[in-house]
Amino acid sequence: MDALDRLAEPGLDLLRRVDRLIAAGVPEGHRVWPLLRRMQVLPGDAVRGFLDLHPAPLATAGHAVRRLVRSYDDVSAALTDSVLWSGPAATAYGQQRAALLRHLDEGPDSLVGRLESTAGYADALADWVEGSRLALARTLADVLRSAEAVAVVAATATGVSTRLGPVGPGVADAAEIGARVLAVLCVAYDGAETLLRQWAPSLAETAWRPPMDGRPRYDQPTRVGW
Repeated sequence: MDALDRLAEPGLDLLRRVDRLIAAGVPEGHRVWPLLRRMQVLPGDAVRGFLDLHPAPLATAGHAVRRLVRSYDDVSAALTDSVLWSGPAATAYGQQRAALLRHLDEGPDSLVGRLESTAGYADALADWVEGSRLALARTLADVLRSAEAVAVVAATATGVSTRLGPVGPGVADAAEIGARVLAVLCVAYDGAETLLRQWAPSLAETAWRPPMDGRPRYDQPTRVGW
């Protein structure tokens, strides 16, 4: 359990009240409007959805992917074993074996390279989730002890009607809290999009690189002594 988990219950209770007041109407020109239009969700719903994101499963996925590299290493080792072949088939086999070794583990575009990139991306996402949850927790801690929170709780505790609109008590305070929460979530999602752009080239499907002469071979290699 991290700081965001510990603040989830009081934070969501406050944000339910905030959502109710914002839904009644926000003063024109308030800074919460562009954030609402961008996120397409009220602050409470936005935080509720973010609470399901945890870094541990992503970090575990990164470790699991790295363990797969060992299997590729075993295959590569088998392909590099010295075997005596003779005749034209030996050349064809050697070309195919070299191409397969390149495909398995030669540079960032190989299968092993893509596995390592996938694991790195999972680690980067885990770090992003951890940092974003901490930033959101700090914002919730700030708004929970703010004067705006006191006003919002007071307004909703008296059963204020949502028909009062933007001139109703607590509405401007709710809009201010909503703006602070949505702003930190916007930054978080910007960070996720940046990560995807940065890692996308390294996560693309890797293509098979044929043997150097580019000609298909159908003859079978012949072992010496057969």
